[in-house]
Amino acid sequence: MTQRGFLFPGQGAQTIGMARALYDQSATVRSLFARAQDILGYDLAEVCFHGPAELLNSTRVSQPAIYVASFAALHVLQEKDPEVVAACQAAAGLSLGEYTALAFAGVFTFEDGLWLVRQRAEAMQQAADATPSAMVSVLGLDLAQVETLVQQARSSGRLWIANYLCPGNVVVSGELPACQALERLAAAHGTAKTVRLAVAGAFHTELMQPADRLLAEALQNVRLHPARIPVWSNVDGRAHRDPAEIRSLLVAQVVGPVRWEECMRGMLAAGIEEFYEIGPGRVLAGLLKRIQRKAVCHNVTA
Repeated sequence: MTQRGFLFPGQGAQTIGMARALYDQSATVRSLFARAQDILGYDLAEVCFHGPAELLNSTRVSQPAIYVASFAALHVLQEKDPEVVAACQAAAGLSLGEYTALAFAGVFTFEDGLWLVRQRAEAMQQAADATPSAMVSVLGLDLAQVETLVQQARSSGRLWIANYLCPGNVVVSGELPACQALERLAAAHGTAKTVRLAVAGAFHTELMQPADRLLAEALQNVRLHPARIPVWSNVDGRAHRDPAEIRSLLVAQVVGPVRWEECMRGMLAAGIEEFYEIGPGRVLAGLLKRIQRKAVCHNVTA
């Protein structure tokens, strides 16, 4: 039997109009958005379908929006092809997407997961507002070259590698002057390209403190269950099922780098042969192809 793994996208995948077609065709999806409105206190469907972009792209809204839209895609897949969902043997999510993966794996309910995502998003937004900062994707360089640029740019401020996505795609995160310095250094390098990410600040660095502490407090209010399938953690690139381990890793994820390439290589080594990217966008399928060209990844879009 083919071993399948589900992948869930993170912040940045949001687009105006996402999940609209799924909402129109599925009563289950309409119910999801109604439950989300009760938890969030605003009409998430209206923002997802009509924007404005500034609101949808804000951390406070984009994280819950992607979580719910990914669940919408998951439910439609369940309705159309329940055998695929039943046969899923592992899951992972990029940053925010890890919450979708954990809810799918039964670690917490959809409602509890959305409440946690809301707490996480608000805490991260507050931390981002405290320090002018940014995230920059560096394309076309190997890891050692990016590390050299980071060291050089640190003369302008605090800067770290925040996302190890795939060969040739590494994201750095830090204070705004340091990010600007790195962009200049990369431009002078000649073979590199940089892309400033549309996020509020330096996610997955110590600049996110005290968001990690606030999330830890929120997690104390939610009951976590053992995962029914392994969920690969961004923090250590390994599979986990134990609720205590997962709780600790979710806190560490806020201020630690995302080791996505390690997650994908780990899933491949564990025998996952067929992947499904479930939710807005197609970024994860593209990253997977850069890690393993022959990997099979289907998109179930929202």
